Amino acid sequence: MMVFRRNPPPLSRTRLRTALLSLACCAWWPAQAQMPGALQAANPDTSSSAVPLVLPATGSADPQERPADLARAREIWQRANQRVAEFPRGHIDLLRWEAKNPGQTAPAPAQGSAAGAPLDLAQALRLSLRQRPDLFTRAGMNAPEQAAVQVAYADHVRELQRAWIDAVAAQQSWRHTAEMWEATRTGSELGRRMVGAGNWSQARLLREQLLEAGAWQTSVAAQGSALMAQERLAQQIGLWDAEAVAQLGARLPTSLPAVPARLAPGEGLSEKTLEAAVLRADPLLAQQRTLAERDLIALSSGRRQAWNDAVDAALSALPDPGTAATPPHIDNLSLLRDHPLERAVEAEAKLLRAAGERRSMARQAWAQLQMSHARAVHAQDVVAKLQAALEQETLLRYNGMLQSSWELLASARERMQSLDSALQARRDFWRAQADWQALLAGARYAGPDNDSSPGAGAGATPAGH
Repeated sequence: MMVFRRNPPPLSRTRLRTALLSLACCAWWPAQAQMPGALQAANPDTSSSAVPLVLPATGSADPQERPADLARAREIWQRANQRVAEFPRGHIDLLRWEAKNPGQTAPAPAQGSAAGAPLDLAQALRLSLRQRPDLFTRAGMNAPEQAAVQVAYADHVRELQRAWIDAVAAQQSWRHTAEMWEATRTGSELGRRMVGAGNWSQARLLREQLLEAGAWQTSVAAQGSALMAQERLAQQIGLWDAEAVAQLGARLPTSLPAVPARLAPGEGLSEKTLEAAVLRADPLLAQQRTLAERDLIALSSGRRQAWNDAVDAALSALPDPGTAATPPHIDNLSLLRDHPLERAVEAEAKLLRAAGERRSMARQAWAQLQMSHARAVHAQDVVAKLQAALEQETLLRYNGMLQSSWELLASARERMQSLDSALQARRDFWRAQADWQALLAGARYAGPDNDSSPGAGAGATPAGH
């Protein structure tokens, strides 16, 4: 006897989708448990504790107590001189030795460590593209789709480069301002001890304390800028865990690449071919030119001349500026109802605006790149060297007892300000370079922003007396 088995009833669409999702989750879960992913990042139950913020000590505005009598002042003065005599450069070396031993109060900016693999620009770009599947060209795309992806990709590369450049520069600027704060803290502490020994007035100490307070404000602002730049870069590369983001600064290079001695627009390019290269790089403009050319070829010369005459007449009748806000008017219905004419005129006008804009972008970007390069080279080859020579001369005069400790500290602060200015000029150059490369890849010109540089506040610290 044969038994015929009935076929199972077909699964409904809902049941089929549920079964497929269950299989997918089962196959994916082991890998997901080992590697952070979008579902973990979006899950409120995923723990990610923020790293505590460490700020430098604020110092004190309390007046320094002075010795009550001459004998007490002489005792303090003798003890201080005996302590200072143990160090080659006197007060400054003593204070710095004390700071490096259990009284260190300044936070340590990230210097690079084994917190993770070094994050150069190429690696950062690869990490960011893992979060942007929309920036991959794919088989089967038509020309307009590929052009749109090309432009979006060039925009993304520029923004990623800017985020990386800003993060590296901000970390280095934070180190500069921390050193400036340390110099002012040394001067303030030295002044406090001088008042305690009876050699200084309270007014002179207050000036040093004001310098320290200003440097503290600058250092904290630079620390905040470094943290914000670090967060922006973390967003670009897909980092979401607080501890991983906090370690990002240690993975970055300690400085930006050196500025090239000579500036070149690119391989095979010269100043005469810059605009042509920028026009060719825009895939959307090439398509727009093809469509406009097709419409203009189909247009008769007579209809085109009739349209030009109507435009001239409307512009001639336009009132003078400031008298009435009335736009030009065309009332020739035969021209207005000519759809091929309208399409050709619109296509030509849009193409002219787009081409003129791209050519202007090429000139602006190249001029900005040249100026940024000149400023960066001048800052590192002229200003920084002059400031270093001045600091060396001040040190020699200090060792010869021709200048005071405060003059030496002021020179050190000026030196760090000069280095930070050179850093910001280098940062501006590499940002301009990123803008130029993006323009040659088909993106729009972003232009220099008006946002203050990461260490711009450093210049607000008083340099001396």
